[in-house]
Amino acid sequence: MSQYLVSRQNSFNFVAIRNSVDKKKQIEIILSLLAEGSLSIEQISDQLGFAIKRRTLQRRLKELKEDNRIAVSGDARATRYSLKEKLQGLPKEQEDLIPLSPEGKEILGFITKHVAKRKPVSYNRLFLEHYRPNIDSYLTNGDKEKLAEIGRTQGGNQPAGTYAQQILNRLLIDLSWNSSRLEGNTYSLLDTERLIHEGTPAQDKSLRETQMILNHKDAIEFLVDTAGDISFSRHIILNLHALLSNNLLPDPAAPGRLREFSVGITNSVFTPLAIPQLISEFFDLILENANLIENPFEQAFFVSVHLPYLQPFDDVNKRVSRLAANIPLNRHNLAPLTFIDVPEEYYVRGLLGVYELNRIELFKDVFIWAYERSAMRYAAIRQSLGEPDTFRLQYRDKIRTVILNIALQMMNKDQAKHAIQSEAQTLPADDRNKFIEALETELLGMHEGNYARYKISLDEFRKWQEIWRGRA
Repeated sequence: MSQYLVSRQNSFNFVAIRNSVDKKKQIEIILSLLAEGSLSIEQISDQLGFAIKRRTLQRRLKELKEDNRIAVSGDARATRYSLKEKLQGLPKEQEDLIPLSPEGKEILGFITKHVAKRKPVSYNRLFLEHYRPNIDSYLTNGDKEKLAEIGRTQGGNQPAGTYAQQILNRLLIDLSWNSSRLEGNTYSLLDTERLIHEGTPAQDKSLRETQMILNHKDAIEFLVDTAGDISFSRHIILNLHALLSNNLLPDPAAPGRLREFSVGITNSVFTPLAIPQLISEFFDLILENANLIENPFEQAFFVSVHLPYLQPFDDVNKRVSRLAANIPLNRHNLAPLTFIDVPEEYYVRGLLGVYELNRIELFKDVFIWAYERSAMRYAAIRQSLGEPDTFRLQYRDKIRTVILNIALQMMNKDQAKHAIQSEAQTLPADDRNKFIEALETELLGMHEGNYARYKISLDEFRKWQEIWRGRA
């Protein structure tokens, strides 16, 4: 909620402020207004509390829509703007998706209350200062043993980063897509594969979304290429931020630079630290502690908690933390953390528990579940860890039929994308996105060792693959 918000009765009342308000604060106030419900552009303009040209306001709203932060409905004079998602209860289809501990459920119950019922809080320096590496631990010994077992690969005794190099092509797609998806990016898995491997951007996506995917690719390659020498040093994390935020921030000097002004967190009562000297001090303390931690999973979780909590950069903080969490995993040749299947709602609420309560249990539930999903994909041990994927089992015949048609009709990736989206529209709304992901994952995993399960001949498969790979 904006710092300019004074009180709320039937509507927002703002203190009149100076005419010159920077872009970031303009967006913050716009989002604060829309948190209350859908508004027309005239209503937004009337309630802003500062002067802004209509064309500039239209541009701000357009940018927020492209960032997937607001929804637009209606046409012409009936156009209304509203927040894309409100942090209330979890969507019905996602309830009980991630097994939560009693403590996690308790935090979720608090975080899903309306912001007006949650106590405003500021950055608590003791949360970081009281953490003693290798004495204190967010993960229990049982957690660490479980993660080590499922994360083990064949590269355990090889040079640091060997396993990440071996799976780099798949890692680039999975981590780029899932990390971007958690930021509201609407690229599909297939779109991401085409952009990363062929350099072909999706025509129906914004330039900002395309840039976000490409930035992830560059950042992941940077981490993998330097896995043997990399640590949680200031220059590494600053450069990681520079790569992830390239061409996405209003200030061209902001990538790779620590924050120098105050920021707010949408739909939260948490106010991050605002003093630049303290931001720099605690940023260094986070990295110092992370380097001292001996267990790679505790390292990964520690930076996943404290980098977003400090908000050391103007923006792109969560993306930095997600990729930084893979630094110790790559170094120890463990399965990567790619956030496969992790719903944005769970991820955001887990972090809100950290921001507003300094409690990590809900976020830990999400982190461990996320790592299990990632490890199952990369270690190819889904069957040994549990029951088959019930969703894929439910749509097994439909997935096979679509893939068979794509192959027999010799579709290229763009044609396949539209065929998949068309088929998804015949399913219940709650299943569509997951169906698209499951089908695209199957397509990207096809090779001469598994084509027969789709009832096509080797000759047909090879001819289609020439077209699929853009060689025909």
